[in-house]
Amino acid sequence: MFAREKLNKVIDRFDQVEAQLASAPQADDFVRLSKEYSDLSPIVEVGRELLGVEEERTGLQDMLDDPDADAEMSALARDELGVLDERMSALQERLKILLLPKDAADDKNAILEIRAGTGGDEAALFAGDLFRMYQRYAEANGWKLDLMSVSEADLGGYKEIIAEISGKGVFARLKFESGVHRVQRVPETESGGRIHTSAATVAVLPEAEEVDIEIEDKDLRVDVYRASGPGGQSVNTTDSAVRITHLPTGIVVTQQDEKSQHKNRAKAMKVLRSRLYDAERQRLASERAADRREQVGSGDRSERIRTYNFPQGRVTDHRINLTLYKIDKVLEGEALDEVVDALTADHQAHLLAAESEYH
Repeated sequence: MFAREKLNKVIDRFDQVEAQLASAPQADDFVRLSKEYSDLSPIVEVGRELLGVEEERTGLQDMLDDPDADAEMSALARDELGVLDERMSALQERLKILLLPKDAADDKNAILEIRAGTGGDEAALFAGDLFRMYQRYAEANGWKLDLMSVSEADLGGYKEIIAEISGKGVFARLKFESGVHRVQRVPETESGGRIHTSAATVAVLPEAEEVDIEIEDKDLRVDVYRASGPGGQSVNTTDSAVRITHLPTGIVVTQQDEKSQHKNRAKAMKVLRSRLYDAERQRLASERAADRREQVGSGDRSERIRTYNFPQGRVTDHRINLTLYKIDKVLEGEALDEVVDALTADHQAHLLAAESEYH
């Protein structure tokens, strides 16, 4: 049974917001109300459709209960009732999911960090494969990807690469990608044809605004130094590189890709803010999950979450035991949605189970 009382409250609030928007509010209020209107709209749309179906069903049931009803009409009503029951059940399930508590970070942009792990050169090449997968996925979704920091490896790929991805619903779609990604394949440099296993770590952090996380100057140590890189480049002629240490947590962020110290500092602060915001989210999630099974979205950076096996052409997500035999399409970003959708559905199922457990 869906939460009728909750739905009625949402519809009442939606009507209030709609009325306030119609009365030409101030600019700040307009932005806030528009967002709330947009968030509530899908719930109200499904809810009103469900209420309409229920009303229709009551009418048909009344006809069936009427002893004087025409036999042929009663038979039609009985068939229609079965169809309506199926539709009602589907709408109730959709509504349950829409009414689940929303992750406050879902609408945020994301900071994507990929680091080569065990496996040397092959791990760096794999980190490059993963970055291109997310780059193509971002393009397919109409998101914007801006590089923030790049450390290239000698034989190709990346030791580390950090990018900002901005657009609608970025963090909601990418938040389950955090963890250790493992690859099994025969490296091009391997003459014996042996399969090597290497890994890369992915971290997806919700991009934090200054209002989300406050950082005090006294908690920071800022070091500036000359950027390292190919000799002779103008990037190396001034002390433009920045290393920021957050003293209470020990988190260190370095930036040297820009020629301006000011720009490097701004980028480093953006990454630091997001890491601190994410750490606080992880702490709260751990507290909430302490007395129940760990959820898919735990974001544990050391957890092995997915294996890309080239000889068998498969990608396996270990958290939900999902295997797709389309490794090329996943790495092209085309079939990544199939994995993301399955992880999202599993996460929603856990939330629904937790809701029923605590009500």
